[in-house]
Order: sequence, then structure tokens, then C-alpha cells
Amino acid sequence: MRQRKLVGLFGALAIVLAACSGSNATTAPSTAPSTGASTAPSTAPSTAPSSEASMAPSAAAYPTANVQILFWTKEGDPSLAYVKQLAADYTKLHANVTFTVVNKDVEKLRTDFQASSLAGNAPDLLWTVSDHVGPFTAASLIEDLTGKLDTSIYVPNTISAVTAGGKLWGVPISNGNQLMTYWNKSIAGPTIPADSDALAAAAKTYTDAAAGKYGLVFNQTESFWLAPFLGGYGGSVFAADGVTPTLNTDAMKSALTLLHNWKFTDKITPPEADYNGADGLFKAGKAAFIINGDWAMPDYVKALGDNLGVAPIPKLVGGDVPKPYTAGSFFMVASSVADNADKQAVIMDFMSWATSKDQQVNMVKVLQRLPANAAALADPIVTGNPLLAGAAQAVQAGVPQPTNLQMRCVFDAMTAGVRDLFAKAASDPATIAASMQKQADAGVAPGGACASS
Repeated sequence: MRQRKLVGLFGALAIVLAACSGSNATTAPSTAPSTGASTAPSTAPSTAPSSEASMAPSAAAYPTANVQILFWTKEGDPSLAYVKQLAADYTKLHANVTFTVVNKDVEKLRTDFQASSLAGNAPDLLWTVSDHVGPFTAASLIEDLTGKLDTSIYVPNTISAVTAGGKLWGVPISNGNQLMTYWNKSIAGPTIPADSDALAAAAKTYTDAAAGKYGLVFNQTESFWLAPFLGGYGGSVFAADGVTPTLNTDAMKSALTLLHNWKFTDKITPPEADYNGADGLFKAGKAAFIINGDWAMPDYVKALGDNLGVAPIPKLVGGDVPKPYTAGSFFMVASSVADNADKQAVIMDFMSWATSKDQQVNMVKVLQRLPANAAALADPIVTGNPLLAGAAQAVQAGVPQPTNLQMRCVFDAMTAGVRDLFAKAASDPATIAASMQKQADAGVAPGGACASS
């Protein structure tokens, strides 16, 4: 499975935001997720966050000695300019603090941070992804931030995403990567169907397979698209211990049955559809609805303009609102910082300042990403824009994607099952759920590919 480049809501979204809020915007990648991990930067405008809000002084008692912070970020050009300006604006408030900001691709950041930590020359601060919590905590490379900041200001799911073993390992910056429903208003009208039955009924009326037109499209080849429906039926991929796979459940069978029916009973989806196939049909105006991630919004704005609608996946009849996996961007602090009181004070103050409401609202303006700060998420810059507001509703319905080592084998087992499910009408959801469980159990067992030790 391919890795998702988490970028949030930016890029061609400027087409809409120009009318709604006058913001600048950026562009997003076009490949699908397999783990929800953020693998590359967004392409944000070259202007960065200098504003009156960004210059409000931070309140913490402050070191007077000169402090130099080595700061690695996954953000590349041109969104790297935002990170550099954020650091520069903080230096304007505290002249004794300087940042050296270095961009590294997200996987390079992970491997280089591990190597530099072992060599004793790690960077002080990271802007990275929640997927790194597992490997970094396993090697004791990042600092436990429990009790060191006010977590109440953040969207709860963003805190959960970087909490492991009852401890907090990061500070949330952005919130997203969720699957949601997009629809073409010129085909399906101004509002989304109320529930899964209504969605299927509407999609039937827009399907003309002979003409290559379909009511609903989505990626039928990866398990990331199964997760929301599992959650909507009350299921989870792990037991309460967070490591034991729980795939052979009634919730999983219900989720598989729904998706199987959409294809083989309702006949509202294409005979085959990988990520690019589904995406291409929707952008070409040959699909009324698509289930896809927040990263696709810029391309869909370009393709559909004012005809684009965005909302959470409709409520499941017999279940709840689907619960897509969510992820985001996060600050993490090298464990070596704990040995330097001045750096510790500066970094804690910087992270709190950078994720304050004013700074987060400005991030939305510049990068068009949903903020992790709850007050910023409720700000008119989000709620006043129909696309961002729909995406915000979708991300708040989601659950943090597990970041533990066992998740890799769970994804693999689910993906194999999804591909079997869509291969033929005779596929049996109960048999597939049992097969998923068997494969996942083998992966997490001692000696398995995803064993914890």
C-alpha cells in the first residue's frame, strides 16, 4: 500500500477561499493513503505568518542567555516559508533566541533523527507526524510532555493521536487526513443524502454503467477506506489493550456487507476502482459522489468549482456516523533537551505560542489546514467557509489512527480482505473477516512481522 502525503486543506482551495475569506492557498498531492502518515510537505504560498496576532508576546518566565534551537520540519518549499517565518516572528519577540530550520522528507526525518540521537547530536525540536510516536518512544528519543502544557485548548483527537502508554509525546499543530464525502452538485443537487440508504438510493439514479457513469466511487483496493465503516458500526481494529487485533467481529462483518452490497447488490460503483480510477471519474464529472480524503480537495475545487460539496460520510443505517482515521502534524521534543533548562523553557513557550488561537487562525489563512487548536477550529475562518466547515465536521467525526507497530499488519490484513471482498459477488463477508483476523494475529504474534518485541 502506498503512503499518504498528509497536506490538509490547501492548494486550489484558494479558488473558493478567495470568494469566502480572501485567503491565499496551496496545492496537494494526488495519491492515496495506506497508513495515514504524512509523507511530504504541502506547497503553501511564499507569504508566511507575520501579523499583529503573531507578534503578541508569550507570557512564560524567560531565559536571558542566548538560546539556539535546531528545528527539523517535514514541511518543504514553499510551505517551509511559513515555518521559517513562524520561527522568525518568535525571535522578534525574544531576541536571545535563534532557530535553524531544516527541511527533511518525513521518512528521512525519522531515520536521520534516530541516527543523530544515537550519535549525540540530535535536533532539539521536530515538526513531524504522529506515526513517529511508536519508533521514537520505543528508543526513548523524544521527551514526555505530560503535564507540561495546557492540553485543554486542543481538539481532543489531536491529543489522543500523540498519546501512548498514558503519556503525551507531542504538541498538535494541524488536524486532518480524514476521509469524507465529496459530491458534484450539478449532478446530485445542493445537499448530501441523510444516511447510507439514502446515499445508495440517490447513487442508483445517477448510475449508467453503459455510459461509464456511477453514483458512488471510492478506492476499492486499500483498507484505509474500510476503517470509517468499521468505526461507524461500533468496531475497532484493536482490543482494549491496544495491540490485540479485533477484526473478526459483527461490526467488521456489517462494514464488509455494506460495501459488498454497494458494489454487487445496489450496483452503484464501478466494476473496478483503485485510487486513481475513482479520483479520475469524479474529476471528469462521471461520478456523483466520491469518498476521499481532505488532501483531494484542491484538485476537486479546480475540477468542479462552485459545484463541489463536502461533508462527513452519511450516517449508517443500523449504526452511527462513520469514523474515519485522522492524523496531523505535531511538534516533538528531543529527549536531550531535558538536560538544558534554557532550551526546555524556550521550546515549551514556543510550542504554546505557535499553537495559540491567533497563530492557528493565521495558519489556516496561509496553509489552509484545519487547526488543532479548538478555538481556532471554531473561528469564522473555518466555519464561514462551506468547504472547510464540511471538512471540519468530518475530522471531528473521526478517531486518531493507531500509531503502534501492530497497525502495519492490521492494515495489511484488512487490505487483503478488502481486495477479496470486491473481487467477486460470491465473496462472503464472514469468511473474509475471519481471514483478516488470522492474518493479523500471525503478524503480531512473537516472531511475526509486527511483533512488539
